[in-house]
Amino acid sequence: MEDPRRVEEGLGHTPLVKEGDKDNNHGKKEAKVEDAGSIEKEKEEENAVSDQPEERKEEQPLIKQKNKRVATLDAFRGLTIVVMILVDDAGGAYARIDHSPWNGCTLADFVMPFFLFIVGVAIALALKKIPKVKYAIRRIILRTLKLLFWGILLQGGYSHAPDDLSYGVDMKKIRWFGILQRIALVYFVVALIETLTTKLRPTVLDPGHFSIFTAYKWQWLGGFVAFVVYMVTTFALYVPDWSFSVHDQHKTERYLVKCGMRGHLGPACNAVGYVDRQVWGINHLYSQPVWSRLKACTLSSPSSGSFRENAPSWCRGPFEPEGLLSSISAILSGTIGIHYGHVLIHFKGHADRLKQWVSMGFSLLILAIILHFTDAIPINKQLYSFSYVCFTAGAAGIIFSAFYLLIDVWGLRTPFLFLEWIGMNAMLVFVGGAQGILAGFINGWYYKTPDNNLVNWIQEHVFINVWHSERVGTLLYVIFAEITFWGVLSGILHKLRIYWKL
Repeated sequence: MEDPRRVEEGLGHTPLVKEGDKDNNHGKKEAKVEDAGSIEKEKEEENAVSDQPEERKEEQPLIKQKNKRVATLDAFRGLTIVVMILVDDAGGAYARIDHSPWNGCTLADFVMPFFLFIVGVAIALALKKIPKVKYAIRRIILRTLKLLFWGILLQGGYSHAPDDLSYGVDMKKIRWFGILQRIALVYFVVALIETLTTKLRPTVLDPGHFSIFTAYKWQWLGGFVAFVVYMVTTFALYVPDWSFSVHDQHKTERYLVKCGMRGHLGPACNAVGYVDRQVWGINHLYSQPVWSRLKACTLSSPSSGSFRENAPSWCRGPFEPEGLLSSISAILSGTIGIHYGHVLIHFKGHADRLKQWVSMGFSLLILAIILHFTDAIPINKQLYSFSYVCFTAGAAGIIFSAFYLLIDVWGLRTPFLFLEWIGMNAMLVFVGGAQGILAGFINGWYYKTPDNNLVNWIQEHVFINVWHSERVGTLLYVIFAEITFWGVLSGILHKLRIYWKL
């Protein structure tokens, strides 16, 4: 009976070996790779390969066997988690690293596309062999549902950690989409295409720089369809006037936003927000969008602050940063990521891999910069614009290439072990650290008042008071009391072989 885990990852069968060949194949080590489709550690082993007939030895197989674990993937995932914690918890003190209020790209804006890029790379590695398609599809659906469940639980409004010790959510206001939900959608589409097109791939990779693209034309076709749907909807959909209500302790005010236009890429009347208002309902959207930090809304821009007296009505309105239409555009990030994974599988030499990766990374960056500075399509995370996809995917490709060169080619693994450990237990760090579940648990043990807890005491007395600066103290707290803590804990769990897997 085969191990279901190996079947899921496309490794359920080993090639049939003649009796006389057993000794030749005995003892071959199976390499492990990682599936980050749900920001988690997945292990994959490669099969032993039987001797090929003499007449087929000259052929270059489309899928090449890897002989060692690619540590770059873990380190890059760990880096993304570290940046996420940094910008989430220190972004309030340093607005320049927090999400851009609208057009532009800050450090925080790289987190989501980097996750999706990793999802794509890992899907290529995990699904390079799929002997049982039906079983693989079943596992893809199950993992997608798990991601959706955790996304709604953590970001739907049920959890109020770490500051508020209460829990629960009014179902009339639950937020349906979020970070894990977007990852779930991209993972589902990209992994499904990869699985269903297994038998449509050629057996031999043709020579030439672009052969890798033609070999996986169905994956690129899926990305192109997502691109067309997004672009047509964004520029052709008519956006009418809309209204919303703001409730406070004393009164309820209703605001009207006048639109009546197509192709608008500003905060008020874009198609991305209109689709979410129609599909989810205005009460189910994120109520504190980053556009409230725009100069048109507050004098404190780019930081948060009180609204201007003459601030436009839309400044107070809701907007879903991980919305439906923008998540369709995000499928492109996963498609580009899976291409990098395909290059890793098919090209044996380090130089060949880096040539493919770096050339594509710089091409995407150049295209994005041209689109942005010509005002054709500005770089915008909230809309997940095409230029934003290109810019962040290009940056991900360059950084991934640099990590690969340092870690897997030059062997400088030790300086990056900290990131590897976090990347191996990314789901645990995301839930416990980035979503503040562990801090919320610790805050539950307070003295006299909920504010008088261990987390606040450490931040105030060990960092802020020592440096006499709230900004510097907050930054050092995030680096040493959060990121370093999770790195050490992840290292300990790795030594104990303990991982959180969906």
